[in-house]
Amino acid sequence: MITLTGVTKIYEAKSGTVTAVNNIDLNINKGEIFGIIGYSGAGKSSLIRLLNGLETPTKGMVKVAGNDIGKIRGEKLRKARQDISMIFQHFNLLWSRTVRENISFPLEIAGVSKGERAKRVDELIKLVGLEGREDAYPSQLSGGQKQRVGIARALANNPKVLLCDEATSALDPQTTDSILDLLVDINEKLGLTIVLITHEMHVIRKICHRVAVMENGFVVEQGNVLDVFRKPKQSITKRFVQQVTEPEETFETMEHVLELYPSGQVIQLSFVGDKAEQPLITSILKEFDVTINILQGKISHTQTGSYGTLFVHIDGNKEEVKKAISFIREQQVEVEVMANG
Repeated sequence: MITLTGVTKIYEAKSGTVTAVNNIDLNINKGEIFGIIGYSGAGKSSLIRLLNGLETPTKGMVKVAGNDIGKIRGEKLRKARQDISMIFQHFNLLWSRTVRENISFPLEIAGVSKGERAKRVDELIKLVGLEGREDAYPSQLSGGQKQRVGIARALANNPKVLLCDEATSALDPQTTDSILDLLVDINEKLGLTIVLITHEMHVIRKICHRVAVMENGFVVEQGNVLDVFRKPKQSITKRFVQQVTEPEETFETMEHVLELYPSGQVIQLSFVGDKAEQPLITSILKEFDVTINILQGKISHTQTGSYGTLFVHIDGNKEEVKKAISFIREQQVEVEVMANG
């Protein structure tokens, strides 16, 4: 659905040239939710502007829904953009228009008849859960409701690709989750390809199938979300993953535990899929003469499976501890020694 080949975008500035996107190769499949994550200045916004044709690449090819977006112009570009819709961080609604009129606006521009517009708007209002708010103005809506209007408007012309530019950054956590659930529902019902730009790893973990990590204009890491969570390779990716899996308090706890129990080891257990739900600790205590102090545990759910992490302090006879760790590995659970007492 989307292919980027050797894409570079260079801007001319008074201080010299700025390479915002640097030699990027990406393939985004039809019907998947693909996340692009990076901190401010990573090049995310420039990349999304290349995808919708607001910018042309300095080098390389940007192909979206069969169109070479970087090369077509005029009427061809306008037609190609009908297949690409976008939702924004700050909603970009028309404040003098009602919910119904905002959603109808792109259909008016496309020349759709009044009757067809009304029918399509009703479908979209139901799809995004705004029944009863059709005649409200944006100033009368909550942040989540405004974003639902933005999503409905973006879907009006049946696009093939939906671009989301920090679409949940202005929302509280509960509202963010409800909007992400809506995007998953739309993806499943319509088979829509969704590209999600964000700096929040929670967003990536919750709904994306695959992710690309950007830093200084480069894609430094990409892959299946579950794989990236399990084994992040780059330091920046590890920082993002730690946002939702390894709070700093864990490491403070480790130091405290080793002060209390100077022998033994602090280990991190990593579980994938069904293993994340099994009573492993109970089995270890039954089988081996060791003591286990649970420091912190968490199960994270991604679109492609569950991923669990558990930090424990294990102590006992060195041979028994060694056997217990071997047993854990036999259960296809990864073990990493974080600290030795």
